[in-house]
Amino acid sequence: MATPREIHRHIKSVKNIQQITKAMKMVAAARLRRAQEKAASSRPFSEKVKELLISALSDKTTISNLNPVDHPLLQERPIKRSAYIVVSSDKGLAGAYNTNLLKHAMVELMDQENYVLITVGRKAKDFFSRRGFDIEESFFGFSDKPTYEDADDIAYLAKKLFTTGVVDEVILIYTQFKSALSFTPLSKKLLPVIPPTTDKKASEEERFEGEQVALDGEGFSDVIFEPAASETLKYLVPYYVKTITYASLMQSAASELGARMTAMSSATDNANDLLKSLELSYNKARQAGITSEINEIVGGAEALQ
Repeated sequence: MATPREIHRHIKSVKNIQQITKAMKMVAAARLRRAQEKAASSRPFSEKVKELLISALSDKTTISNLNPVDHPLLQERPIKRSAYIVVSSDKGLAGAYNTNLLKHAMVELMDQENYVLITVGRKAKDFFSRRGFDIEESFFGFSDKPTYEDADDIAYLAKKLFTTGVVDEVILIYTQFKSALSFTPLSKKLLPVIPPTTDKKASEEERFEGEQVALDGEGFSDVIFEPAASETLKYLVPYYVKTITYASLMQSAASELGARMTAMSSATDNANDLLKSLELSYNKARQAGITSEINEIVGGAEALQ
């Protein structure tokens, strides 16, 4: 049985860890709130880009007359080689967030023989490096606070691989955020660009908890493009790829922060339970020590008699 001094030292260390986990929980909660606000503030622009893309591609004549050289991101071709962009976190202590994501990525890669792997976040980089995977490019240092510039760098690499013919499709693997307790790994085709749906349910799947969908999928007004829609698509499609990438990074960041907040909350509660158990053990050990000393005193007194 541990001595009272050892138990007291254990209690002190648990209290110190509890203070750290409580602080990490509060920081994650504050960052999660800011991530949701940031995503909400960027949504009007992304929805407008999506609306314009739908309008530009709604005319079948426009689609049939597109020049593949001028619009390479819209061209679908037989899939011979794919690129996978896996978005994970830079840090741990986020519960099963990275584990679930990387398991999902491994299932996606299991049946693939010819592919290019791009990682976002140190956890994905370390995971695939240890298992002997060839990583084309790694991005890290911004998993919980991504910027539009970070999304631009990732989208640029994806467009370069696709337009040069290195790959025939680009798949984005990230974590879809619903709430602090609900987030699931998801695979989304980034390239080639497929005309987005006007389905309201599909739009709701991309939003954060409590966020309103600005695009209702009905009543699109006729848009007159100047220059022509085919010319506008040269600039509109790359913007759409960037906004999709940025939205995915924001979803992953919110999922990471939500998972970390939940994990730290559970750790704090577990520390409370452990402290109660240790205090009980400490009292028992101290009482046993006192009883033992009393027995020794009584035994010594009887021996003297």
